[in-house]
Amino acid sequence: MERTTVAVIGAGFAGLTAARALRAHGIDVVVLEAADRVGGRARTERSAAETPVDLGGHWIGHDHTRMTALATEFGMTLFPTPSVGKALVVDGGRRVRIGPLTAAATGWALLRLELLARRGAHRRWDEVTASNWVGRVPGSRARRLLEVILSEALACDLDTVSVAALAAGIRSAGGLRVMLGTAGGAQESLLSGGAGALAEALAVELNDAVHLARPVTAITRSAEGVTLATPSGSVHAARAIVTVPAPVAAAIRHDPRLPADRRRLQDNVRMGTIYKAIAVYDRPFWRELGLSGEIVALDGPVPASFDISPPTGPGHLCVLIPGRDARELDRLTPGDRRDTVLSALADHLGPAVLNPLSWHEKSWHNDPFVGGGYSGIPFPGTLEVLTDAAKPTGPIHWAGTETAPRWTGYFEGAVVSGERAADEVVASLRSTCLGVHSKS
Repeated sequence: MERTTVAVIGAGFAGLTAARALRAHGIDVVVLEAADRVGGRARTERSAAETPVDLGGHWIGHDHTRMTALATEFGMTLFPTPSVGKALVVDGGRRVRIGPLTAAATGWALLRLELLARRGAHRRWDEVTASNWVGRVPGSRARRLLEVILSEALACDLDTVSVAALAAGIRSAGGLRVMLGTAGGAQESLLSGGAGALAEALAVELNDAVHLARPVTAITRSAEGVTLATPSGSVHAARAIVTVPAPVAAAIRHDPRLPADRRRLQDNVRMGTIYKAIAVYDRPFWRELGLSGEIVALDGPVPASFDISPPTGPGHLCVLIPGRDARELDRLTPGDRRDTVLSALADHLGPAVLNPLSWHEKSWHNDPFVGGGYSGIPFPGTLEVLTDAAKPTGPIHWAGTETAPRWTGYFEGAVVSGERAADEVVASLRSTCLGVHSKS
């Protein structure tokens, strides 16, 4: 049986930063990752133009200090999200202007959400779905605009999330302006090398501590610590840190059974549904048309697109398709999916959209090792299950972006959670005089 001091389950940003923090304290650590790659909800590919393409999370927010520090440490720079040109709102296949009544109704609804987030939504709001709430907003165009904005922000259908959960997500991001904003907001910057490449750099530093394609199938707790079962043999450790999201962690058997509150958490949280695609061109040609590449579509298969091009060189056009629209795309062949998405964009950005240098796509809800994106979302009426999401279960500590009180659902929250869990483990090991060697 393999032995270590701490076993970390999951090699996303939470797991990698937890392992790194433990290593800094001289603690032996093993990272067990079920997939054949690191990064979790971060994944970087290379385009035909040899530029990094982030198929997972990619934006770094204004206040994401830990991710910014990691990027700097590993030689990456941040560049601002492009904002050159005019954004479009389309409806019925044509460009439309948002009239004063639609703007007023949408703005008032968003202001009410902001107030709920600041004050803390009453428990009764956990029984009201965001879909029902939006349905009360006057004006069909205002309602559809809100549906697109909020489903894009959460990566789910609005009838699957409560108003209280939505308000909690807004609060953790620091408000709606931050959550939805670019300059000064959560979408302010992009990483020069890609978020997935940053995760890979962290894994390289940890070297042979990271074990890929090694899923943990069971955890046995005892007075001596934990024993983790994997297909390639068991691992015994004094402590374990589980960093994978609750719906994925639910597949791990526990002996003895997990406490009722932890089981209820795993049973009542599911991952968001999101399809992401990036088309790469020799240049961001839409800017020559005076357009930003940002489209909000109130109908059709592609509700939103964004320009995420690097400062010099090729054009990168990104689409994010949540919920039912993403599942509809699952029915198509890869070629038909590409044609469907690009044809919808070509109607507004021109025929050049149809001929990218390379095409990259990922349906995160079909990834068995991640389960979806951007984050775990509690079923309506069960928001309280997240209250003690970070509470240890004996020798098992819990991390992952869903356990972070701030920046839940972002890489920043994942990093903070990993460092917090590592601090918990260090304190617990010191209290029992196990496995901690000061480097000071």
